[in-house]
Formats: sequence, C-alpha cells, structure tokens
Amino acid sequence: MSGAESFEPASFTPKPMLLSEGAQRRLRALIAEEGNDALKLRVYVTGGGCSGFQYGFDFAEASGDDDTLIDFDGVSLVVDPLSYQYLVGSTVDYEEGLAGARFVVKNPNATSTCGCGASFMV
Repeated sequence: MSGAESFEPASFTPKPMLLSEGAQRRLRALIAEEGNDALKLRVYVTGGGCSGFQYGFDFAEASGDDDTLIDFDGVSLVVDPLSYQYLVGSTVDYEEGLAGARFVVKNPNATSTCGCGASFMV
C-alpha cells in the first residue's frame, strides 16, 4: 500500500441486543409454522414478577416508529423504547428442559433474578 492510498475500515455497528443461534432457529421454525414471513419477536419488560420486572415475548407483524428493530439474518427482534433501556446488552436465547421450552433473556443489567429467570431487578 503506497502513501497515496487510504485505508477505510469497514463500518461495524454493534447490535444493542443479541439473538442466540438456537433462538434464531426456533424463531424461523415458528414463523414457518405460521406461514407469515412478516412476524418478528417482540421482547418487552413489564412491572411485576417476584423480582420487580418481568420479561415478555409476543409476535408482531409491524413495529412502531419509536420501536427498535434488530435484524438477525432474516429474523428480527422488536423492542419498545421503555423496555430498551432495561434490555440493551442482553441476549435472547431459547431453551428446552424439564420446565418446558421457552425464550429467555440473559440480561447483564439485572442485579438479581428470580429462580425461574422470568423476572429481574436492576
């Protein structure tokens, strides 16, 4: 590379949340079962639960103007602005076990969680 050439690094913007490979696979399967490619996984936080806040999941066909839409190779998460502040940096995973199969949030912002992992405190 001569002094006249310039090097511009590739632009990389980190995602505010992650969706594990297992969760991506399950989400793709659920979308295929529904036959609706427009479905997105909405992740939200509400008050309640034994630790103060609880996670919720739902399907959404559209996102609002103030929602954050995060794409992962053809599947997407939707997060409302109120929930975003509690979820930034989290990973949504999918697990199957004795308690059943479910999406879970692994949240580094949580200072404590309940035993089942469905609620948290910051």
